[in-house]
Amino acid sequence: MLRREKGFTLIELLIVIAIIGILAAIAIPMYKTQTIKAKLTEVTNAMSNVASAISANYQEQRGYPAAAATIALINTDLGVAVPDSRCTMALDGSGVITATIANIDALVDTYTLVLTPSTDGIGAMIWSWSGGAGMGAAFIPRK
Repeated sequence: MLRREKGFTLIELLIVIAIIGILAAIAIPMYKTQTIKAKLTEVTNAMSNVASAISANYQEQRGYPAAAATIALINTDLGVAVPDSRCTMALDGSGVITATIANIDALVDTYTLVLTPSTDGIGAMIWSWSGGAGMGAAFIPRK
């Protein structure tokens, strides 16, 4: 009586390795994008805090605060603590907040995120996100 060998054939092992390779080729870039987005959350949260302070200032003073070219000026003028480890932030006289990203990843470092205010008919503040030239659309927050 012949004894049959048990186990996987070479073809079956090669197919499994090919499937794992295809999954890894898809998953690794997606993982990198998601980790960059997670690090950008610190920047977008800081910008949102400044936007809230600008909205409050606009409602109280009926105008935008003066331009502030550094985070230190934003901290003192608006009373908002903004971390400077991930970005440099500037505020112009029309309420536009611009953050230049740093220390996150080469895909987004030196690019800018812009948060622009506008008002509706009853004076409510509406904010819209955009990115500077070259900023990937995947990294720009949605409304």
